[in-house]
Amino acid sequence: MSSNVRPRKIILDLAVTLDGFIEGRNGEVDWCIMDSEMGFIDFLGQIDTILYGRKSYDLWGQFVPGVEITDTEKEMWDIVHGKEKYVFSRTQQDTNDKAIFINGNILEEVNKLKSKPGKDIWLYGGASLITTFINLGLVDEFRLSVHPVVLGEGKPLFLDIKNRLDLKLVHTRTFSSGVVQLIYHLNGDL
Repeated sequence: MSSNVRPRKIILDLAVTLDGFIEGRNGEVDWCIMDSEMGFIDFLGQIDTILYGRKSYDLWGQFVPGVEITDTEKEMWDIVHGKEKYVFSRTQQDTNDKAIFINGNILEEVNKLKSKPGKDIWLYGGASLITTFINLGLVDEFRLSVHPVVLGEGKPLFLDIKNRLDLKLVHTRTFSSGVVQLIYHLNGDL
């Protein structure tokens, strides 16, 4: 790798409620605000690979939106489905033309992926995969879009984190919807 090529980053980018949930009690995400002002299409241009846990992939990895969607939503899903996808699963092993399944050796497999040439990598989730990546030290950037809603219960963003992470805030953006995006790097990383 030449000295002017930076390594690919693993970016955890997701929506979270003010009280720290990524889903409601019944898996609902109807509170999540998507609008063009937030620049999600620009973010998708920064990545070429998406990492899913099996349950998240089953729900969203091949999601086909209904007919009543905006042009922006259609564009977003077309871009998402054009990315290379890796699915982390203990059980499912059938790599196909839509996704590559990884069943073990996560640290080794992800480091191989990071060393390949390409754009950054989006750690989509779910919660268990996010925990595993954080505990293995694999997340390079945290992009959290805090939504102006308190659910009171649901699936928490962080659960069973083994070690303290000291983060450095590198950017914030506030949107007219009330969403605040916070971007952190591990303290010392730029």
